[in-house]
Amino acid sequence: MAQGMTADMIPAGAAPATTGEALLAGIQTLTERLRAARGAIGRVIFGQDEVVEQSLIGLLSGGHVLLVGVPGLGKTKLVETLGVVLGLSEKRVQFTPDLMPADIIGSEVLDEAEGGRRAFRFIKGPIFTQLLMADEINRASPRTQSALLQAMQEKRVTAAGHSYALPEPFHVLATQNPLEQEGTYPLPEAQLDRFLLQIDVHYPDLAAERSMLLATTGAAEERAAQAMTAPELMAAQALIRRVPVGESVLNAILALVREGRPESSQNALVQRAVAWGPGPRAAQALMLACRARAVLQGRLAPSVDDVVVLAQPVLRHRMALSFAARADGIRLPDVIDQIAAPLG
Repeated sequence: MAQGMTADMIPAGAAPATTGEALLAGIQTLTERLRAARGAIGRVIFGQDEVVEQSLIGLLSGGHVLLVGVPGLGKTKLVETLGVVLGLSEKRVQFTPDLMPADIIGSEVLDEAEGGRRAFRFIKGPIFTQLLMADEINRASPRTQSALLQAMQEKRVTAAGHSYALPEPFHVLATQNPLEQEGTYPLPEAQLDRFLLQIDVHYPDLAAERSMLLATTGAAEERAAQAMTAPELMAAQALIRRVPVGESVLNAILALVREGRPESSQNALVQRAVAWGPGPRAAQALMLACRARAVLQGRLAPSVDDVVVLAQPVLRHRMALSFAARADGIRLPDVIDQIAAPLG
C-alpha cells in the first residue's frame, strides 16, 4: 500500500500553477486508492455496486448515511466491511425501545480512591468510535435518537455539563427496516437532515445472488482486506473539498433544491403535493456528494449528471408529501424525478 495521502495535499502558499498540478496529482492518486477500496469491498459485498458507491460518496464527503432496506440484504455486513477496508475503528449499537441515551454516549460513575476521596469519572460509550453503526435506528425512542443529534452535527457530545470531542473521522451509518412499522419511532426531520444521504438497498440481481451463494456457503469465506487508513480518509475528505465546481453544476444544485420547496417552486406537482421541502443543508450535501462522485469515477470535476443521479439519495429524506398527496397515490421518488428531469 502506498504511503499516506497527506503528501498529495496542496501545500499552503503554493503558486497557482503548482497548486493546480498538486490538485491534479492528488485526485489521480485518490482515484487509484478508491479503486482498490471498491475492489476490496466487492469481494465481500455482491450485487450492490450502487449502494457501495453511494456509501463511499457519503464517507468521502465527511457525512453520515442512512441505509434503508428489508432484512437480509447485507446492510450490516456492508458497514462492517467499510470499517475494515477504510481502516476505521467500528462499533455497533443495536437500537431497541429500552435503549437509553447513556447507553450510547456514556455515563459518570462515582469512584472512591485510597483515603476515602470520591470523584466522578466519565466512562465513554460506544459513540466514541470512528464508524458507529446504529442498527435499526428507528426502534429506539425519540429521546435516545436525539442523543445522536449533537454528535452528528458537532462531532462532540455533552454529558453532565462537560463536552467531549469524538474521534476523527466520525461517521454514523444507520440502518432502517421499512417494513416492520410496529414498535418503531419515525426519525424526526431534524435528525433525518443530518444524514448526508439516504440509500435505498434493493434485492441483488440473479447473477449477483448466484455469486453470493457460491462465495458465502463454502468451506472458506472471503474476508475484507484493509485498503486505506483513517488519516488517509481524512486527507481524502479535505481533497474532495478542493475539487472545482463549475457554474453550471452550481446553478443545477440551486435549481433542484429550490424547485423542491413548495414556497419557491414553479412545478405544479410540488406546489400541490409537497408539505415541506429541502433546506440549505441539502444543497451543501449535493455539492460535496457531486465532488466525491466525480473523484470516485476518475473525473477531475463534477457534472450536471452527478446532480441528477444524486438527487434521490440527497432529497428523499429531506422532503415530505402532504396527507392528501399520499392518499392520491403520489410517490415522493416520482416528484424528485420530475424536478430533476429538466436538468438532464
